[in-house]
Amino acid sequence: MSQENLTKQYINGEWIEGSSEKKVENINPYTEEVIGVIPSANAADLDKAYKGAKQGQKEWEKLLPAEKQAYFEKLVQVMDNRKEEIIDWLIKESGSTRVKSEIEFQAARGIVKESVSFPTRMTGTILPSNTPGKENRVYRKPKGVVGVIGPWNFPFHLALRSIAPAIATGNSVVVKPASDAPVTAGLLIADLFEEAGFPAGVLNVVVGRGSEIGDDFLTHPIPKVFSFTGSTEVGSHIGELAGKHIKETTLELGGNNVMIVLEDADIDKAVEAAAFGKYLHQGQICMAINRVIVHEQVHDKFVKAFKEKVESLKAGDPSEEDTVIGPLINRDQVERIQKDMEESIQQGATKLVDGDVKGNLMEPVVLTDVTNDMPIASNEIFGPVMPIIQVKDEEQAVRMANGTPFGLSGSVFTEDRHRGVQIADQIETGMIHVNDQSVNDEAHVAFGGEKDSGLGRFNGQWAIDKFTTEKWISVQNEYRQFPF
Repeated sequence: MSQENLTKQYINGEWIEGSSEKKVENINPYTEEVIGVIPSANAADLDKAYKGAKQGQKEWEKLLPAEKQAYFEKLVQVMDNRKEEIIDWLIKESGSTRVKSEIEFQAARGIVKESVSFPTRMTGTILPSNTPGKENRVYRKPKGVVGVIGPWNFPFHLALRSIAPAIATGNSVVVKPASDAPVTAGLLIADLFEEAGFPAGVLNVVVGRGSEIGDDFLTHPIPKVFSFTGSTEVGSHIGELAGKHIKETTLELGGNNVMIVLEDADIDKAVEAAAFGKYLHQGQICMAINRVIVHEQVHDKFVKAFKEKVESLKAGDPSEEDTVIGPLINRDQVERIQKDMEESIQQGATKLVDGDVKGNLMEPVVLTDVTNDMPIASNEIFGPVMPIIQVKDEEQAVRMANGTPFGLSGSVFTEDRHRGVQIADQIETGMIHVNDQSVNDEAHVAFGGEKDSGLGRFNGQWAIDKFTTEKWISVQNEYRQFPF
């Protein structure tokens, strides 16, 4: 990607400079160096993007399914050719380790590959009628222009998870990437689409602070549906504004995910899974394990083995191959987590593994003697701290798991898989995994949460349903009789 385009907006097929006097500083979270400075988009730029998207969508929708598919097949090739560049950007912009960057690239590639099939899955149906001579047809159509607000934690995948399905089903998209990841959640994706040859207006990227264009992004008359991945607080505001203007939303919000370790669990396997599910990307994942709930019969054994595992994890420069834990995205996150942790320790939690803090780098921490009402357990951590809660039985474990307003993901470890499924079914969550950890995402499987963790589902058929609408057209094959 050219250095020049890194500081511009991508609107209706052109790279243009943002019109706002404000600027977005793109900062490497590990070195804290400025990668680039982007002149922000303002309301006029946003209006231009939405109008370009509306114009582009009308022509894009008319293309044959095979023509749309060819663009996405080319996009996969472009992504593969530029994989190292994408990974490099994830490392320096979002503090991703190489392991996490590889996982994110493959997840993003998976949703683009899945989207290749969507143009031929735009199926309608014919239904019978109780009116003589009538035929009921239901046609599936794109909704028009979709607004996507990209996050900073898995910026490339989570932005593409909405962008690719929305475009593949005949819509156009305007993206507002997170200010902490404007390249990987937006500008880099636009560059890939441009190289793949997508027509002008199909994808547009506006970089700007939410305080300047955030509400306008939602209240503009052109977009019909919004996709957002981020905090519950921001998601609630988005839902409120969208609802007021009769617009749809798909919201993937916060989580307070548990791993339940039962008395018959394979402890070694549970420890390996817990370490991955907690510390991948420093715990900055909506699906990350927020609490481990361990049966008292195996609590001490789990704690001992988990402590040894965590102490072996390398924290440091995310560009180094063997680094497991890189930096948090900014200093505010570090300070927030430290505050919750210290308050929990004052309330009785014990620090089993004590991680140092150096700038935005926070080494892993393990806390025991945690209760569900401590800040480190009741709040979404979004960082490398693992609270361990001891319970007496599975009934208490289920109560603890459900004792939160969130319901995104989770996990249950037990050698009795049938029992695991029975317990998983009792957890109020959109996703849960038996004998695995909580961080799972497959491009063809329903992804989303319950309660305060969001609305709607991503991926596969569920994405097709979200980004399309159904229209009833009836046909009288023989004229009907009316009562007057």
